[in-house]
Amino acid sequence: MKRKKKHDHEEHIPEGWLIPYADLLTLLLALFIVLFASSNIDQTKLMKMSQSFNQVFSGGVSVFQASTASNNDISRTDKTHSTANPRTYELAQLDELKEDVNKYIKKNGLESQIKATINSSGLVLTIQDRALFNLGEATLDADARNVAQNISQILEKAGKREIVVSGHTDNIPINTARFPSNWELSSARATAFMRGLLANDALNPAQFTLASYGEFKPIATNDTEEGRSKNRRVEVLIKPLVNLSEGEPKMIETITLPN
Repeated sequence: MKRKKKHDHEEHIPEGWLIPYADLLTLLLALFIVLFASSNIDQTKLMKMSQSFNQVFSGGVSVFQASTASNNDISRTDKTHSTANPRTYELAQLDELKEDVNKYIKKNGLESQIKATINSSGLVLTIQDRALFNLGEATLDADARNVAQNISQILEKAGKREIVVSGHTDNIPINTARFPSNWELSSARATAFMRGLLANDALNPAQFTLASYGEFKPIATNDTEEGRSKNRRVEVLIKPLVNLSEGEPKMIETITLPN
């Protein structure tokens, strides 16, 4: 019987399985990171991370490049991505405006006089009366006109959003020839500040609405001077283009997200 000749070399084992195995490990790693992130960060940050992974698996960047991308780069992607959730996108846009306002506040040392907050109504700029008017008056001085001018430049970035300027007072009655009640005083102050904003020709007056609330929408107690001081204010509300309430986003106006 003839013996089979031994091959000079061992049979080569194909290594093609390494590629799908590596892909599987990458997917498992991505799944682990997403699950970890979803349990520790809010929905906005989760969306940012999701978009980063979309870039990774579409061949845009490597896993390590995506993981070391700066927060600012990811933030810009989130705010301009054409597939962004409308509510998340709108919140990001309003947050950009808020950041601009806060930079102006910090630069000019106005932390105790101007506040910027975002709620379900939109972005609210609360300006204490002492930053704009003398006691019982409704005329903007030079410093107040400067405040209005700077805020108007920020409002240029509001796009087509509606803007409501409202006046508020404390509950101390006023009875002068010009202002028979707090209604007239709050209305005159809101009007004066809105006129200061609209001195900027880049703003569209058709987007502005005036409101007067007198003492009837306080944000603090009127039993103390500190509380009454907080209630004497002018508010600028930048209304969102979509409903910011929790749940399914309800469109207020159709918006086109940039590509």
